[in-house]
Amino acid sequence: MAEIRLVDVSVRDGNQSLWGATGLNTAQQLEIAPVLDRIGLQALDFTSSTHMGIAVRTHRENPWELIRLMRAAMPNTPLQFITTGFRFISWETADRDLMQLVYCKLVEHGISRFALVDAMHDIPAVLDAARMIHSAGGEVLVGLTYTVSEVHDDAFYAHFVSEVAKSPHVARVYIKDPTGLLTPERARTLIPALRQVLRGKPLELHSHTTIGLAPLTYMTAAELGIDVLHVAAGPLANGTSLPSATRIVANLRELGHRVDIDDRALAQVVDYFTRLARAEGLPAGTPQEYDAAFLHHQIPGGVMTTMKRQLRELRLESRLPAVIEEVQRVRAELGYPIMVTPFPQIVCAQALLNVIGTERYGQVPDQVIRYVIGRFGRPTMPVDPNVRDRILSLPRTKELMEERTPTLKELRERFAPGMPDEEFLLRAVMPGDQVDAMLAAGPARRRYNPDSRPLLKLLGEIARRADTARIVVEKPNFRLELS
Repeated sequence: MAEIRLVDVSVRDGNQSLWGATGLNTAQQLEIAPVLDRIGLQALDFTSSTHMGIAVRTHRENPWELIRLMRAAMPNTPLQFITTGFRFISWETADRDLMQLVYCKLVEHGISRFALVDAMHDIPAVLDAARMIHSAGGEVLVGLTYTVSEVHDDAFYAHFVSEVAKSPHVARVYIKDPTGLLTPERARTLIPALRQVLRGKPLELHSHTTIGLAPLTYMTAAELGIDVLHVAAGPLANGTSLPSATRIVANLRELGHRVDIDDRALAQVVDYFTRLARAEGLPAGTPQEYDAAFLHHQIPGGVMTTMKRQLRELRLESRLPAVIEEVQRVRAELGYPIMVTPFPQIVCAQALLNVIGTERYGQVPDQVIRYVIGRFGRPTMPVDPNVRDRILSLPRTKELMEERTPTLKELRERFAPGMPDEEFLLRAVMPGDQVDAMLAAGPARRRYNPDSRPLLKLLGEIARRADTARIVVEKPNFRLELS
């Protein structure tokens, strides 16, 4: 029997999977941080450049301040930043020197562990990014992005892991299964294949419960010697998120494995997020039924919803099966990109245009062109020659090929001398008015009580009524009068 460690993903991936663009604000995270720190986690999957952008745009809060505050509140738990290597907030590839500055500033503010995931599995690019992160002082966890295709077999993944495990800059490796496709049967061949080439480095598993497989696959992985499992807490588990920490721990222990965590602290975290979800009207993740069709089309839930809405607006709902079939065809023609952001959006947009247009690839979105010319990295397999030639012949392609990534020096020259690096990095990749609004809002609130939220909302709504001159709240042994 094995000793299993846990990574909690509630505040980043769980939140992103189930609660979407809203994100958790600074106060909501700080309130529970000391309890999260007591659980005994391997790490907290804490933030990403996408989440940093959400903090600025949605909450008008400084993400650098949040990192500092969370580091102070969680001194015993490594904070994890997920990165694709060479992008920061924008999906466009960033200048190498800019990314080096990003990594140095993240480490300086309190990030100590970096999950490095290149869905293209471009080994030179991964190793280059790993060197940069390591030189900045971060621990590097390299992810292989799991999918099902004609290309992505055990030998493909074993070769990738063998190459990255040779690097002295890579400390750990993990299986990142963003759409929950890994079955217990496949785990029985994949995990041993990876362990043979890991050179003794720890192996972790991160699998979503999108089609209900992950909880069972986790038990198989534990049997096969997995070192760390990624989980979520309470309402931020299940659904399109990751397995429930509470249930996974109970099942592991029932099978004889050891999970050394503070169960009381975990229960407090579950209770807090449950109350927060109820106070904010946010949905709780629920266990998913097995969906065999998903293994073929692999379209994430949010992208599928958007596609259905677009067809409904065009009064073409009946074409949905044709679009789903076309998604599989386009994905093969583009070299089997793994269906993780931004690639599902790219593949599905092209498939939709192919079905509703007069001819296939008659219209090609800019992001598809950027994918074909390598702006998102090198495709795992070559793009179909006929498709590639057609796209390369487009006038728009020539325009996009002339785009050039600005250097760090050129970006600095756009802004006032002496600007703090943290502000500069946000302005370099985001609209200036969004950063202005964040700075104008001042420091973020640091306290949050989900139990008081309904009352505060009620008082706010009453106060907005022009005909209200006095508010009285009265209950046994308590009276509050506002006028």
